[in-house]
Amino acid sequence: MCGIAGILHLQDNQQVDSSLLKQLNTLQSHRGPDADGFHYEPGLGLAHRRLSIIDIAGSHQPLFNETGDVAVVFNGEIYNFAELTSELKAKGHVFSTHGDTETIVHAWEEWGVDCVKHFRGMFAFAIWDRPKQQLFLARDRMGIKPLFYAVLPGNKLLFGSELKVITGHPEFDKTLYYSGIEQYFTFGYIAEPNTIFAHAFKLNPGHTILLDKNRLAPIQQQQYWDIDFSAPPLAEAEVKEQLLPRLKEAVDIRLIAEVPLGAFLSGGVDSSAVVALMAQIQKDKAVNTCSIGFDDQRFDETDYANRVASQYQTNHRTGQVDRDDFSLVDKLVSLYDEPYADSSAIPTYRVCQLARQHVTVALSGDGGDELFAGYRRYRFQLHEEKMRSLLPSSVRRHLFGSLGRHYPKLDWAPRFLRAKTTFQSLAMSALDGYCNTVSIMRPEARAQLFSPMLKQQLGGYHSGEVFLRHAANANTDDPLKLVQYLDMKTYLVGDILTKVDRASMAHSLEVRVPLLDHKYVEWASRIPSSMNIQGQEGKAAFKQALQPHLPDDILYRKKMGFAVPLASWFRGPLKQALQQALFSEALADAGLFNQSYIQRLYQQHQSGQHDHSSALWSLLMFSQFYQQQMG
Repeated sequence: MCGIAGILHLQDNQQVDSSLLKQLNTLQSHRGPDADGFHYEPGLGLAHRRLSIIDIAGSHQPLFNETGDVAVVFNGEIYNFAELTSELKAKGHVFSTHGDTETIVHAWEEWGVDCVKHFRGMFAFAIWDRPKQQLFLARDRMGIKPLFYAVLPGNKLLFGSELKVITGHPEFDKTLYYSGIEQYFTFGYIAEPNTIFAHAFKLNPGHTILLDKNRLAPIQQQQYWDIDFSAPPLAEAEVKEQLLPRLKEAVDIRLIAEVPLGAFLSGGVDSSAVVALMAQIQKDKAVNTCSIGFDDQRFDETDYANRVASQYQTNHRTGQVDRDDFSLVDKLVSLYDEPYADSSAIPTYRVCQLARQHVTVALSGDGGDELFAGYRRYRFQLHEEKMRSLLPSSVRRHLFGSLGRHYPKLDWAPRFLRAKTTFQSLAMSALDGYCNTVSIMRPEARAQLFSPMLKQQLGGYHSGEVFLRHAANANTDDPLKLVQYLDMKTYLVGDILTKVDRASMAHSLEVRVPLLDHKYVEWASRIPSSMNIQGQEGKAAFKQALQPHLPDDILYRKKMGFAVPLASWFRGPLKQALQQALFSEALADAGLFNQSYIQRLYQQHQSGQHDHSSALWSLLMFSQFYQQQMG
C-alpha cells in the first residue's frame, strides 16, 4: 500500500518544482513510510511513498518498462499479477522485478486504456507514456483506493492519494463547493466525484482519465466497469453451492504477502466469515486477529469476537476504547481532509492502531451488508414500497406529508413509536424517501440550519440529485437491488471505504477487502432478492451458507456496529469542546449557518429534550474542518 502524487503541465514543458512536489508527497508519508521515489522530465513530476508488501527488495517506484519510456506510480494490489505476468511474458514483454507493479506498465503497453479491465484488485495509479505524451489515471472498480485531482492556474494537473496533497499546493483555490455542504449534512460525507472544494475532485470508482498533451481537451472521467444488477438471476441451488467457495477463493488470493498478515474480527457476521475462511486456508498456521471493545457494554462485542477466535484458535488480541476516548476529535479532521461525520472513525482508528502493532496487512469484512442486503433500512424500504404501490402519490403526499410534519420526534420512545421519518418518506418518491431515511439531518432541519446566503448559493440544489444520477444507471426495476446499487455508489465508497482507508493508512496498515472482489460482486449481484431478505432476516443466503462454520448466536444476533456514545459525550466530557466549536467566531463569520438554530439544537440536547447527537457531531466536525482549512 502506498501514496502517489504528480504534477503535469498540460500546455507546456515547464519544469516541475521538485522541492514543492517533495513537500506535497511528504504530506502523505504515513501511507508509505518505507521509501519515497521521484521522477522528473520536462513538464512532469511523479512521486511515490512506499509501504513494502510484495517484492520488498524490488519494485521501487516510479517504475519503468525496459526501455525507460513508460512509468507508473501505483497504490494498491493486483492480486492476479502472477497470471498476467505469465501472459505478458508470452507476448514478448520483458520483466525485471517480481511484484505486481511492473504488470501495470506492460499491461498498458499491450492493451492501452483497456489494461484496467485485466486487473483484479484494489488500485489507484498513474501511467506516463512519454512517446505518446499521455498521462493515464485509474481507480479500482469499487473505490477501495482513493485518487484526487485538480487543475491549477497555468493549466497544471495535480493528483494525489489524499486531498491534503491538493490543498497543500500554494496555488490551489480553496473556494468551497456549496452543494458539498448540502451533501455533507445529508449523508455525512461529500459524494464522488466532488470534494468540499469547488476545484478539487475524486476519480470515481471504476473510472479512468486519459490526458493527451498533443490533443488538449476538457478532463473527462470514463467509466470502464459498473455493477450489473440486471443480469439473469442465479438458481437457488447455484447460490447455495457456490456462495462460500467463491468467497473463499477471493480470500485466498488476498493472502499473498511478504509481511505479517491478519484480519479484523468484530464478532459480526462478515468479519467472522472472513476469519473462518482464512483459518480453513491457513491450516498450518494460526490467523492473527484483533478487535476493539468498549468499556460501555451497550457497544461492546468482544465476547462474540472471542468466541470466533476460540473456535478457530486464532492469535487474538483485543484493545479497548474507553467511554471518554475522544482525544481523536481534533485528529479526525487532519485524517480526512474534508468534513466527515461518521463517528465510528474513532474505534476504526483504534483497531487499525492495534492491528499495526502485530501485522502489516489485515483483511476486513467490509461490503457484506451492501452485497447481501444486511441493513435494516433495506427491509424498511421494501415495506414502504409496498405501501407506495397501494396509494396514489397525491394521496400519499397529503396523508403522510401531514403526519410527517405533525408527528412528534420521539427519540426517547420505543422504536415502533418513532414513526416520523417513516411518515415523511412515505409522502415522497422511492428515491427521495430513501434519501430521507439515510439522512443525518432531514430536509426541514437543513432548511433551518442553512443561512440565507448558503441557500442562495445552493440555488435549490438537493442531495437527492446524487441518488437520481446513480439511479439512472442502475439498470434494475428491483426495489431492493436499486438501493443496494445506490449504497455501493455512495455510502460504501464515501463513508465505509473512506473511513477504513484513512484510518488504516494513518498507521501504515494495508487493508484488503475480499467481499468486494469485483468478480465476487458480479456473481453475488445475481442472487435473487428473495434469498437475501427473508421475512425480517437480512443477508439470509449468506447466513445460511455460514451455518456449518459459525454458531447461530453469531449469525442471527442483533447487529451492533461500531457506535460510540456521542449523546452522553456531548452532555459530559465533550460539552465544553462542542460549545466552543459550535459558537466559534470563525464558524459565525463564515455566514453559512443559522446560529440561533444551532443554539436551539445544543440546548435541546443538553436538556435531554431531544437526542441531536448526530447533527451536533456533524456540526462539530464541520467547524473543526473550517477552522483548520479555512481559518
